Amino acid sequence: MFKDFKKIIFMSALTSVASLVSAQSWPTKTVTIVVPFPAGGTTDVLARAVSNKLSAAIGQAVIVDNKPGAGATLGADIVAKANADGHTLLMGAVHHTVATSVYKNLKYNFEKDFAPITTVALVPNVMTVSAKSPHNTVKDLMMAAKAVPEKLSYGSNGNGTAQHMIGTQFQMETGAKILHVPYKGSAPLTTDLLGGQVDMSFDTITPVLPFIKEGKLKALAVTTAKRSSALPNVPTLQEAGITNIAIGTWFGLLAPAATPKPVVARLNAEVVKIINSPEFKKQMVDIGAEPIGNKPEEMARQIKEETEKFANLVKVGKVTLD
Repeated sequence: MFKDFKKIIFMSALTSVASLVSAQSWPTKTVTIVVPFPAGGTTDVLARAVSNKLSAAIGQAVIVDNKPGAGATLGADIVAKANADGHTLLMGAVHHTVATSVYKNLKYNFEKDFAPITTVALVPNVMTVSAKSPHNTVKDLMMAAKAVPEKLSYGSNGNGTAQHMIGTQFQMETGAKILHVPYKGSAPLTTDLLGGQVDMSFDTITPVLPFIKEGKLKALAVTTAKRSSALPNVPTLQEAGITNIAIGTWFGLLAPAATPKPVVARLNAEVVKIINSPEFKKQMVDIGAEPIGNKPEEMARQIKEETEKFANLVKVGKVTLD
């Protein structure tokens, strides 16, 4: 028994040494940040903002690899199965906490198969219509949607994304019936919104902000509890009378679950340093985002809480893939 105890202590020591060596030697090659959406969306913008500065900090190239599809679950699955050595990361988002309940045959478990590093930013979602739309307020649009069920449509970044959930809750709260049109990301959604192929969206503020400023899109409301500093004159949905909706979209870095803790700690330290830099904060202001930079355990708690919240919304709203 004593020999077994000594063996356990010895093996534990070896594991600790191996982790330390791994952390000290990391990175040994190019680090890849997988973005589960096409280029041009908020996830992509944030990943590139981090990658450029992270590369300089760690002395290795950091590239962004876009792997869109299946409501952001395709890219997540790739990272979940990647080598857990800190060289393949995921720019995850609130969408992944929704997908857990929407997709019944996921090949990964978002809570168990990933090691949270840090939440990079929180971005408000904004209810947006084309400048040519006859609807100028939330009430206008809501009344039109209730008058002719499913005549109006809203686009999302895909099934099981935050935009899908906001659209679902909007219909639950108002009694309106709006056709859901899932896209593979913000870029194709915004193109169709501008062209009138879809009537509205609840996308994050980043990809639509330039078009709102140019007068090509109209912002009717933001979905967060507080107004956005990027659109201070645009009311919240709560101010517009939809009192129970307060949802924003967070984005954060994760690694495969078995990634050595010292490597995760190093990544957290380096990325949080970037997030807290004046240059990065200015970038976030410009795209309407709020920089976060929390600890891995805080991000893990956030993921758990939001997974439970959206599971309830999916159940009550009877959300299915369409």
